[in-house]
Amino acid sequence: MADTNLLDAARRRTLRAEYVGRINRVIDHIQADLAGDLSLETLADVAAFSPFYFHRIFRSMVGETLGSFIRRVRVEKAAALLLSNPSRPITHVAMECGFSSPAAFSRVFRESFGMSATDWLRTGGPWKSKDREAESNLHEAADKFRAAARPARRILDPVSGNWSWRLDMDAGEAKIEVREVPEMNVAYLRHIGPYAGDTALFGRLFERLFSWASPRGLVGQGTKVLTIYEDDPKITDEANLRMDVAMTVPAGTVADGEIGTRTIPGGRYAIGHFEILPHEYGEAWDAMCGDWFCESGYQAGNGPCLEVYLNDPGQQPGAKHIVELYVPVKPL
Repeated sequence: MADTNLLDAARRRTLRAEYVGRINRVIDHIQADLAGDLSLETLADVAAFSPFYFHRIFRSMVGETLGSFIRRVRVEKAAALLLSNPSRPITHVAMECGFSSPAAFSRVFRESFGMSATDWLRTGGPWKSKDREAESNLHEAADKFRAAARPARRILDPVSGNWSWRLDMDAGEAKIEVREVPEMNVAYLRHIGPYAGDTALFGRLFERLFSWASPRGLVGQGTKVLTIYEDDPKITDEANLRMDVAMTVPAGTVADGEIGTRTIPGGRYAIGHFEILPHEYGEAWDAMCGDWFCESGYQAGNGPCLEVYLNDPGQQPGAKHIVELYVPVKPL
């Protein structure tokens, strides 16, 4: 009986992993083409499920109906795009994110954020003041931020002719440069929910990913290990945050079960090099996306942000994490 129970448990884990993999393919398809055909029939076909059952499976596994998920991802993407490029017409952003009309976008935006897209731009996003005292506090905080911002030193490499920046942090000096990055094929394991500061969670996820990759001969000297962040924690509720732990794999690698494969687009990225302790990741992201962006002449482009890990601090207790933060950029 015990052996039968073990076999049944193993079979259930295998079946669930297959379902997770199929739903992740749907999520990747939605994220890659928000303005495309996201009908029930099309997405059910991506998942290889019957349309009749697919929407029930999606809701059970993701915690949202398919329609609610698509609306939320579209409006949160639009909100982030508006903040990264305030000069772009709101209607253009709405169309790019798949809304059928300005009226539909306005309704969903107000329902999601409690304000119009115009007010969102005017107040700088989700920190909208509720009254005069709150607005005064907001301006005071902004003044303090500007006063505390650390200037980045711009340096020209006489050999390559490329500019880079040096930024002083409490954790030490950081180097930031902008360069073209080729596309990366990765295998990933997805987590949806809170993750900030949870080193044990990252450890478990990477352990499962490497347990899948190592027997397949996919771990080598040139393998990049990274985390992919799709959502802005200041916009998306932490229960819905999507994060993939990932590793580069050869093109055409076949995934199975809960492991998926995807392609990270190539293009121009700002890449910050940091040597930090586990609790200093937040400071590193703030320095790059706040202090550096303010005077770099760049703004955030479309695409996910990445953490690429250059060492294994677990091999040396107390050692610093050597990490590169990737942000897609375009001229301001």
